[in-house]
Amino acid sequence: MSPSTIAKLIAALGLAVLIQAPALSESSDPAAARISSFYGALLDTMKQAKQLGLKGRYNKLSPLLSKTYDLTSMSRIAVGPNWAALSQQQQLGIVNAFTRMTVATYASRFDGFSGEQFEVLETSDRPNGDKIVKTQIVQSDGKTVALNYLMRRDGADWKIVDVYLDGTISELANRRAEFGAILKSGGPDALVGSLVKQGDKLLAGS
Repeated sequence: MSPSTIAKLIAALGLAVLIQAPALSESSDPAAARISSFYGALLDTMKQAKQLGLKGRYNKLSPLLSKTYDLTSMSRIAVGPNWAALSQQQQLGIVNAFTRMTVATYASRFDGFSGEQFEVLETSDRPNGDKIVKTQIVQSDGKTVALNYLMRRDGADWKIVDVYLDGTISELANRRAEFGAILKSGGPDALVGSLVKQGDKLLAGS
């Protein structure tokens, strides 16, 4: 599988970011507040990255990502129409493997702290009730990279269901293409195996 949009972005930036106070106050919008809180927790983890080690970062980030991302919905959307044909056990296997791989990606990549900045900029409403939270990464040379989040209400909270690099490149679109190819050639067991293998590689530090 090709690297995810998130992994590409993190690798390109050297995984060293400074998350500064967001442009929006936490009371201005609940979806923006969720991203602000997420960035703040990432900063805390990155400041402790060396002391925590890879396993410690994984353990610290696992509940954070589960709280911030709707990984079940992301798995379902990435699989596409075939999701309904899968057994509950197969669906759970995909969600668990995708979740583990996602957390492993963050734990592996966010391994230090330096001078780039993450800024929460604004939110916009979509007709279906979702929100787009626009953020940007300010690199040490002053160049900016747009990183936007599609947020969906989950009860009283808001969670990420897609990420857009450069404002337009969809993480889920990439995943859907990847998942579809694996499902077509090997079925759900092959998809789980691929995700587990990716997670194993990341957690091995390679």
